[in-house]
Amino acid sequence: MAYNLTRDGNIGILEMASPPANAYTKDMMLELQRCLDEARNDDQVRCVVVKSALERFFCAGADISTLDGATAGGFADFLTMAHETMDMIEKTPKIFIAAIAGHCIGGGLELALSCDLRFAADGKYGIGLGEVNLGLSPGMGGTQRLPRLVAPGHALNLMITGEMLSPTRAYELGIVEWLHPADEHWDAVMAHAGKLAAGASMAQGYIKLSVRRGLEGSLAQGLAVERANQSILFGSEDAAEGLKAFLEKRKAEFKGR
Repeated sequence: MAYNLTRDGNIGILEMASPPANAYTKDMMLELQRCLDEARNDDQVRCVVVKSALERFFCAGADISTLDGATAGGFADFLTMAHETMDMIEKTPKIFIAAIAGHCIGGGLELALSCDLRFAADGKYGIGLGEVNLGLSPGMGGTQRLPRLVAPGHALNLMITGEMLSPTRAYELGIVEWLHPADEHWDAVMAHAGKLAAGASMAQGYIKLSVRRGLEGSLAQGLAVERANQSILFGSEDAAEGLKAFLEKRKAEFKGR
């Protein structure tokens, strides 16, 4: 299988394993959707880490060889499926962390951009959106997500030049939020994921949805989303436990529901 979901405690580990570069096909995208649906509906999974089983690549994006000879309609269907898959990550009320430790190119970076947090290992590999070199545009949300994450001018320049960044430069621009030495990278990812999984993960998920939905519209629309999600959280077991623990001056024991 190209994608596999396992659990380490309450942390879901979504691993990509399709040598040589985790380049994906339409069938693989369906496989990824199944893993995402499993992570979404498993109450024991309270935070998800997306990683690669390969040493040199996080993900190289779409398998270009499968697009050769594709019809316009077939290509449009592929793009729709890719967008729907990335939307599944954004709309799941759980935090997704991209653990990048190898080349993260094209759709691979777009997968990382759909995650909520990005950790990179220092090393000699590239991060970027190189679709322009094929006469194409980023097609898995890169034109929309990258300018929402970093300065639009920097985002545009990266896409129109196809420049590959070092992990250090990607960190400086804000494409990745954390950069660690390679031998400390995985421990840092799992330590952060562990803290999230042990915390009020339901609240984390709805904060994520409020932020993402709010960025799509006006301030008034965002505030309406915030109120609605806060009302959902107020009726949760975690909120009852959090308020009770506060009044009893003890540490809350959250269950993610």
